[in-house]
Amino acid sequence: MKIIGLTGGVGSGKTTVAKQFNALGIPIYIADNEAKQLMNTSEVIRKKLIDLFGDNAYKDNTLNRPFLADIIFNSEESLKKMNAIVHPEVALHFKTWVSKQNAPYVLKESAILFENGAYTSCDYIITVTAPLDLRMERLLKRDDTTVEKIQAIINNQWSDEAKIEKSHFVIVNKDLKETQQQVQLTHDKIVNLIA
Repeated sequence: MKIIGLTGGVGSGKTTVAKQFNALGIPIYIADNEAKQLMNTSEVIRKKLIDLFGDNAYKDNTLNRPFLADIIFNSEESLKKMNAIVHPEVALHFKTWVSKQNAPYVLKESAILFENGAYTSCDYIITVTAPLDLRMERLLKRDDTTVEKIQAIINNQWSDEAKIEKSHFVIVNKDLKETQQQVQLTHDKIVNLIA
């Protein structure tokens, strides 16, 4: 089973692109969603996060996201420590998920595919890009957030240029119809590569 990494900066439209691949019959593993889920359901993660950040890491038996976000987006060291707890568990979960799939390849969608080193376990990588002003516009519409908070997230991610340099395919997500054409083209190329 070939593993194709799908990444891109916050607001680039990874989810939109993932859905388009899914419509072509490709299973998608959305690492961020699975990580969030595991942070609430895995006793291993829960215990380690409480040991690291204290009892406030969980509130009403659920991950206290605002509390953790304040810590990790202001401390690179805390972010690294949290990732060292969560990512190995997500990697195990992903391995199990892949073994149950039946398709020419699967997509592993992750905003921080390069940042956390997960790209090394991918056969090919697709980076989704979009102009920064469009990304900002999307995020301000989608999330209850501020330009400063978006900028803090962007500052914690690799630049598009750095991602593109290590990618096999790039999808520029400005116009939905054009993006769909790029997805189809990329899918066809991957199928030919792995045939």
